Amino acid sequence: MRIIISPAKKMSVDMDSFPISGLPVLIDGAERLREVLRKMSSRDLQVLWKCSEAIAELNVERLRGMDLRRRLTPAVLAYEGIQYQYMAPGVLEMEQLTYIQEHLRILSGFYGLLRPLDGVTPYRLEMQARLRVGNCRDLYAFWGSRLAERLASETDVILNLASREYSRAVEPHLPASVRFLTCTFGEEKNGKVVEKGTLCKMARGQMVRWLAENQITSPEAIKGFSELHYRFSPIHSAENRFVFLRRVT
Repeated sequence: MRIIISPAKKMSVDMDSFPISGLPVLIDGAERLREVLRKMSSRDLQVLWKCSEAIAELNVERLRGMDLRRRLTPAVLAYEGIQYQYMAPGVLEMEQLTYIQEHLRILSGFYGLLRPLDGVTPYRLEMQARLRVGNCRDLYAFWGSRLAERLASETDVILNLASREYSRAVEPHLPASVRFLTCTFGEEKNGKVVEKGTLCKMARGQMVRWLAENQITSPEAIKGFSELHYRFSPIHSAENRFVFLRRVT
């Protein structure tokens, strides 16, 4: 089983907590994207990134000095979003770190596919960014089937904890032999399951931590997740969609 999650926009540097295990498997793609981005003007980069002038200036500076092979941070520590805060990788025990290194994969617009301990450097590039690379109209076309092929070579079950922006870079390219199981976290209102962005991110991070703590390798065992007031809902679920409903008190 492989678990896929989204990255986070905000990134930091941490070369002290624990060492990297190697470089991203698709680093050639990242090197190509770096060169395309470096040829763009500061104004065009700000438009591409859809950010403030201050954030654009920070990331333009990062881009100028970007080294993809030295002074790197383990990917799972580099991202600072809510999902990663609830995963709390910095306090995982060695057995749990070993688990996520084997089972967890982070999708990235810039790096493509990351193992938790792959070395990365801060960047800004969302998967849905409208960046033309050669004959490829955007990043979905640039990465094509490479992410799905890599995952399919490792497993026949993918647990999808990624947002739609990122999961659509994988799902359409998977062979029929690979099960693509999506987890939904929501609340029932007027007979419908309603998802809330921040709560979903919290639940996804918490689930990764729970999976690691319990060394879960079976899809059926995932139904036992009951953190943050969520419970598996059989009547709302299907073979390839597990729905977890939050009890509102």
